[in-house]
Amino acid sequence: MKTMTCNQLGGACDLTFHANTFDEMAELSKNHGKEMFQKKDPAHMQAMKEMQQLLQSPEAMRKWFDDKRKQFDALPEDK
Repeated sequence: MKTMTCNQLGGACDLTFHANTFDEMAELSKNHGKEMFQKKDPAHMQAMKEMQQLLQSPEAMRKWFDDKRKQFDALPEDK
């Protein structure tokens, strides 16, 4: 199991997520983003706006995901 924060995943806070795979980590982050969207959290809304700009370019989005996956893979296992 590995740990990443919302910030590390492009978000706006230090909430930690724990997952065994990057796909699980991405799903946890996505669910947190949905919750923050519903709450209209200003910092997360800004982070989502920036993410929307990435979505305009499939190449940029693919690179972003590849970079985040590499960061996840490089993390040590939780103790």
